[in-house]
Amino acid sequence: MKVLVVGGAGYVGSHAVRALEAAGHEAWVFDNLFQGHRAAVPKGKLIQGDLLQPSDLTSALERTGAEAVMHFAALSLVGESVTDPARYYENNVVGTLHLLEAMRAKGVWRLVFSSTAATYGEPETSPISEDAPQLPINPYGRTKLAIEHALQSYSTAYGFGCAALRYFNAAGAHASGEIGEDHSPETHLIPIVLQVALGQREHITIFGDDYPTPDGTCIRDYIHVDDLADAHVRALEQLQPHAMLQLNLGTGHGFSVRQVIDACRQVTGHPLPEVVGPKRAGDPPELVANSARAQSLLDWQPEFTTARAVVESAWRWHQAHPHGFDDRSP
Repeated sequence: MKVLVVGGAGYVGSHAVRALEAAGHEAWVFDNLFQGHRAAVPKGKLIQGDLLQPSDLTSALERTGAEAVMHFAALSLVGESVTDPARYYENNVVGTLHLLEAMRAKGVWRLVFSSTAATYGEPETSPISEDAPQLPINPYGRTKLAIEHALQSYSTAYGFGCAALRYFNAAGAHASGEIGEDHSPETHLIPIVLQVALGQREHITIFGDDYPTPDGTCIRDYIHVDDLADAHVRALEQLQPHAMLQLNLGTGHGFSVRQVIDACRQVTGHPLPEVVGPKRAGDPPELVANSARAQSLLDWQPEFTTARAVVESAWRWHQAHPHGFDDRSP
């Protein structure tokens, strides 16, 4: 199948490209390189364009003969979404509507969408199932939920076959060591801790240590990026017209901040000094996925189930690329 991967120069998208190719599909990348990296894209597979330019999308679909789309392109910083919501609604929602209309005009009906556990807001129970109320508490989560609603409508009215994959904490790096996590600014726990081991930060800050958890720090479900990519390919291959899959992607168990830091100490051999800071607003004590539906419907099983295994893959990438990709876009 010919697949256009929108946002395929980014972290999860670039891993999905590798998974598509490994499964025998033909993958092309559409990206504006604002957050993505040219070096993360296989040679000759990048089409540079912008979601906010409908003609770019139409041209990319025509050029590639795409039969399906994977959509990863989004602004995703929660704090920034609070201070500049207009930018998030324009890029994430309006941009996605441009994509959907370009697909509809070209008769491309298969779409796998990168959604998020942020659509659940602050759930009252954990693990979280797909039937939990979706009550996002920030504009980022609200834009993702708005897109899910649009996909459901396009599926019903126009025959799209869609999958909205809600993932929890993406982590780790590709087994080849060629691609990995490189954000600016970096907000994810594991790469931030590994920056301490690389001498790029003096310490790791733990935001609160008095949560109602065994060690007082927040618990999160860390799903390896290769496991995420595998689930995307499996979802793509199961899409049917007039149908929409809504699935959680996680391991089904969580690790606390301190457990992750300890795993990083074991893997790097670095003492990793820590400082306890104040809690952050909106940080639930525990966010863990119930992924039983995805495991059943996709015949999918996460392979990376320990904090150490996830950290080991990330550490290989960060050691080989201490400053990330060389082509960091401004």
